[in-house]
Amino acid sequence: MKGSQVAIVGVGETPYVRASEATPIEMLAAASRQAIADAGLKISDIDGVIGNRMNHSTDDLCFNLGVTQHVFTATTDVAGGTATTGSAVMLAQLAVEAGLANYVLVPYGISCSAPGGPYMFHGREPLKADLEMPLGYYGQPSYFAAMANRYRHEFGLTEEELASVALTFRRWATMNPNAQKQSPMDFEGYQKSPMISSPLRAADCCLMTDGAGAYIVTSTERARDLKQPPINVAAVAMHSNPWPQSMVLTQNPDLLELPGRGSAAKAYAMAGMSAKDLDLAQVYDCFAISAILQTEMLGICERGEGAKFFHAGHAMPGGKLPINTSGGHMSGGYVPGINLLIEAVRQLRHERGEAQVPDAKVCAVAGLGGNSHSTTILTRA
Repeated sequence: MKGSQVAIVGVGETPYVRASEATPIEMLAAASRQAIADAGLKISDIDGVIGNRMNHSTDDLCFNLGVTQHVFTATTDVAGGTATTGSAVMLAQLAVEAGLANYVLVPYGISCSAPGGPYMFHGREPLKADLEMPLGYYGQPSYFAAMANRYRHEFGLTEEELASVALTFRRWATMNPNAQKQSPMDFEGYQKSPMISSPLRAADCCLMTDGAGAYIVTSTERARDLKQPPINVAAVAMHSNPWPQSMVLTQNPDLLELPGRGSAAKAYAMAGMSAKDLDLAQVYDCFAISAILQTEMLGICERGEGAKFFHAGHAMPGGKLPINTSGGHMSGGYVPGINLLIEAVRQLRHERGEAQVPDAKVCAVAGLGGNSHSTTILTRA
């Protein structure tokens, strides 16, 4: 695969709320219609759809949308942000380059208010049910708290440094009218946030969200004739480690060794860039520690310096490299990965108002899926 062969030409998203009256398929359809309209296309133009194994089938979605000729379909089989910001982009590019589809729709939605919410993802794994749950070692906050404690042991991590991640993303969320948490938060407010799994407080965790997002991928040639400024996919790359989902967050010999460095290295090579070329980044912040680790893995700062990077204010508005400018998953909304990519597109279009990063041209989107990771580099055409 080569970079800058395809572009993202339309994006859409529903409101991000704690509990929606809309059904998951209704949210998927609403976000998809927005993305199609945003691109200046008609529903009849969509001839490819990339589904997600956690969502309704592409057949169900196409019926609800009125798409009658979805001649190309595929489903991502990786988790979290890797699926929505990496694997789906890669599949869409392959379809477009092969001539199998002209306009590929990528929708994704989540309903955390459903019984079990995101905990059901690991609840189906026998290894956890047999060996970890009986001992109380269960739930994503506990898994990432273990990472945070390991990071603190190896590199040092003060409460103020950890809090700076949540405070940064909340500051950005106050400028996002679609953010789920828009109220300002200071360090005192952070300390009042309930402890979930030490050292992670509720403010260090992603939100519980009902919502959906969607985007459309086409060739760079077709993109030039559409409604919006095309945002080129300069690179999309994935990397993985050998541990399955049932083990990677708890039994990995090195809890801090996620596959982000590998995906970032591949993406930079494909784009002919380095971290120094970035104007901003969107990183998968299911928890504060994952944002810290991926900031390092993208090469934005050195290993062990991620927490200090946030504490110094570098990711804040006006900082040297803004991160998660919509509020991310911790304050904006948790629709794994896709809302980060949508924000990247809007920043590169220069349509984010007071939250706009000045003259933004290059953005990296880091998607974490546990045992997989993607890095996608988007550029303003």
